Amino acid sequence: MFALRGRRGKRVRHPLGVAAEADETFVLPRPLRKVARFLVSLGTGRIRFPAHTGTLSAAAFLAATGLYGMSLGGHTQNFAQASTTAAGFAIEDVRVSGNEQTSEIDILQQLGLDGTTSLVALDIAEARRLISELPWVQNVTVRKVYPGTIEVNLEERKAFGIWQHGSDLSLIERSGSVIAPLRDNKFAALPLFVGRDAETAAAGFYDEFSRWPEFRSRVKAFVRVSSRRWDLRLDNGIIVKLPEDDVARAMKVLAEMEEKHQLLERDIAAVDLRLEDRTTVQLTPEAVARREVALKAREKMLKAQEKRI
Repeated sequence: MFALRGRRGKRVRHPLGVAAEADETFVLPRPLRKVARFLVSLGTGRIRFPAHTGTLSAAAFLAATGLYGMSLGGHTQNFAQASTTAAGFAIEDVRVSGNEQTSEIDILQQLGLDGTTSLVALDIAEARRLISELPWVQNVTVRKVYPGTIEVNLEERKAFGIWQHGSDLSLIERSGSVIAPLRDNKFAALPLFVGRDAETAAAGFYDEFSRWPEFRSRVKAFVRVSSRRWDLRLDNGIIVKLPEDDVARAMKVLAEMEEKHQLLERDIAAVDLRLEDRTTVQLTPEAVARREVALKAREKMLKAQEKRI
């Protein structure tokens, strides 16, 4: 037997002379005494439980076991989704604002909404992450509106120009970051930048070139050469070769030649403004052929005049 409380026994002397207390009963530690009292009361019938306590306890135990099993098997999200959808929290409406280039269909596909998705089980942080992966999305906020609506507000990236790298065409921001491949002609009015590193240097050069609007309106493409300087490809096919430094000096020369000689309306292929002390004009092959014919005709005429003399 054991005792809940000890009783004092007689004192005995230890063989080594130390006095000790003799106790013939086992005393429980203090923390276990309340547990022991409860078990004794339960066994003697002094404690009674309400009706159906056992049934409810068994049901709770089975439910906890089931939830634990679903957690281990990774089915908790599916269970929550199915149960809350059945309770009337299925997502029925998605309201999107701030979108010009991003379609609502893209958002629905990105979120994987199929008409049975539960609003309660929807992970807002994960929804924002998925929508942010769409090419035009810069910032996004997602909000639940119970019982079955999602509000999505987008801030989209702004297309600054078109970048041609090899045979590929991409839309870029002012920073040079690629937004998405060019798919249609609705961005045809944007400036075209061609070549390696052209996307990163595009905004700075384009802003500088705005000082000459009469020429910028005629530029079909800004071509980056060796990551150092630019060529201008005009709408009539003429190429203007600009220097690496002092573009203002070169454009002043071009403006004077255009004003005095209408240089860019002539049958030429290129104007080289890279050197400070000279400007080189390259004729088209057709113009070269006509020039040779004219030179030969002139030589014949001069020879005929010499014979007469």
